[in-house]
Amino acid sequence: MQHKILKYLLDIESVILEIEAIKIKSENNFANFMSDIILQRAIERDLEIIGEAIRKIVEIEPSIQISASKNIIGLRNIISHAYDSVEPEMIWGIIQKNIPVLSNEIKMIKSK
Repeated sequence: MQHKILKYLLDIESVILEIEAIKIKSENNFANFMSDIILQRAIERDLEIIGEAIRKIVEIEPSIQISASKNIIGLRNIISHAYDSVEPEMIWGIIQKNIPVLSNEIKMIKSK
């Protein structure tokens, strides 16, 4: 595995840990998350980082399979360029449903 790809995978893992910490801070409760704009912005930034890292991984090594790579990169673009259309409910759903799947995929990629 190329050094740069490993770096991006480690970046993603680190950001996923940050997301998990934010879920704990909000008591994994949407109302708490919704009431704290700082937590919302932190998650948005984390998702941007993940999207950019995945974009670079796919660019360097297209054979690496991340199931939702196009959606993740698209989300990064939405957060960056169409920030006014980002809904907290959508972000919450992503961190609840999609981030655990991504975490498992990153672990599998690293183990190869």
